[in-house]
Amino acid sequence: MKLTWHDTLDIAIELSEKYPDEDVQYIRFTDLHRYVCELDGFDDDPNKSNEAILEAIQMAWLEELD
Repeated sequence: MKLTWHDTLDIAIELSEKYPDEDVQYIRFTDLHRYVCELDGFDDDPNKSNEAILEAIQMAWLEELD
């Protein structure tokens, strides 16, 4: 499955599996951006992200942990 910036929930699930010990609440957006771009299956332009998208991914990741 190819992931794009709009697949926030799927990205969050992948991130929670790949980085189980990450303190998601305090993650820097620069690190989050890099983590997303490094995911297997991520296939989107890295320059298409923005703060709102990264925040949505962060919130979905936090919900995934609960």
